[in-house]
Amino acid sequence: MSGKNPAATSKTWSNRWTFMLAAAGSAIGLGNIWKFPYIAGEYGGGAFVFVYLICILVMGVPLLMAETLIGRHTRLSPLNSMKKLSSDLGASKLWHNIAWMGMLCGFLILSFYSVIAGWSLSYAWELITGVFNGMNAEQVGSEFAALTASATRQVGFHTLFMVLTLAITARGIHKGLEKGLQIMMPALFVLLLVMLGYSILETGQFARGVEFMFSVDFSKITGEAISAALGQAFFTLSLGMCALMAYGAYMPSTNSIGRTAINVAVLDTLMAIVSGLIVFPIVFANGMEPTAGPGLLFVSLTSAFANMPMGELFGFIFFVLVGIAALSSAISLLEPAVSWMSERTNLTRPVATTLLCIAVWFVGLGTVFSFTGDFKLSIFDKNFFEFIDYLTNSILMPLGGVLIAVFAGWKMKRSTLMNQLALSVGMFNLWRAMIRVVVPVCVGVVLFTTVF
Repeated sequence: MSGKNPAATSKTWSNRWTFMLAAAGSAIGLGNIWKFPYIAGEYGGGAFVFVYLICILVMGVPLLMAETLIGRHTRLSPLNSMKKLSSDLGASKLWHNIAWMGMLCGFLILSFYSVIAGWSLSYAWELITGVFNGMNAEQVGSEFAALTASATRQVGFHTLFMVLTLAITARGIHKGLEKGLQIMMPALFVLLLVMLGYSILETGQFARGVEFMFSVDFSKITGEAISAALGQAFFTLSLGMCALMAYGAYMPSTNSIGRTAINVAVLDTLMAIVSGLIVFPIVFANGMEPTAGPGLLFVSLTSAFANMPMGELFGFIFFVLVGIAALSSAISLLEPAVSWMSERTNLTRPVATTLLCIAVWFVGLGTVFSFTGDFKLSIFDKNFFEFIDYLTNSILMPLGGVLIAVFAGWKMKRSTLMNQLALSVGMFNLWRAMIRVVVPVCVGVVLFTTVF
């Protein structure tokens, strides 16, 4: 372990609420507002939500606790955390690969995440300027196709999003991450409540949306649905990519890891459910189907905004909400690599962040050109974007989760775990049993079936 700049991770969040905002900001993003509604729509609504909630409770919360405690125990970047712990415990250096894999995963996700977040910025602008006014679903679909076919527009908004991510992350924990999150997260919740109020009072289909979200048809709980629910739980909680390990390094020692993990999981789940309760009533009110896939927000929902009273304003608010949620997650995807580079080299944090953002931006061009059709790289019958999405969501995150669970459960000392978690003996034994057996087995089975 180099540790050339220990000060980079010796700082802590100003108070316990700031870590809560940071962890919630990492969890709440495109996975909640864009991905959750359309996946729930594809897999039967309530059936998917039921499985998703089980995945969050049984696997999400224990893993979130494990990642956080590793970061807080060492007060180092994820890679140096794994190096120090492996050395102290006499464990194999192969465990370092957990951090390498996590940083790679976050880097790759951010490369396509930024492009999709750029779509939301583009839509916010087009809605408030009246571009979509009066368009039907077919015309909105044509506009979406025009956006994804335009390398210039996508690269422009991809660049804007990465510049915003750079501007916040480069300023460090207090001036950048804390101040940014203290503004973004309250704004996110206010905008969400505004949109929920609109869905309840104006659509006339809120009851149908509730029924779709919570009426469970067990025949729709298939192996594919379970795999999708697990992948969504990992994606939305930022598990297996060391983001919470990096944030845990800044967590005050007086914070309860267990209570914080539960609060973050609850906030994240509420955000996903409320997003569905916003999206589905609007979709139903306009005679559209909830099974529209990734285009649910950018085609179905936008065509609804285009034809409703004050739709341009509420559409603008909604896509600003999407952009803020994406930005709060983006800084957590970048933070593990930034903290490692700041420790490992003599580069200042702003320089390290800039170099990483340039690299992410460059890789993101592969996603842009996958949508425009200009990039023909095909791996396993998938284009560049589809392959990166599959690699991160279906392999790297679950595999990282399994390895973190095994390391925390079987390699770390019981006394260290108990000291960090500060749980009662009964609750600690329950958590340890889950992290040792339940999480590795369940995630491992789903990972195996997904790959093979």
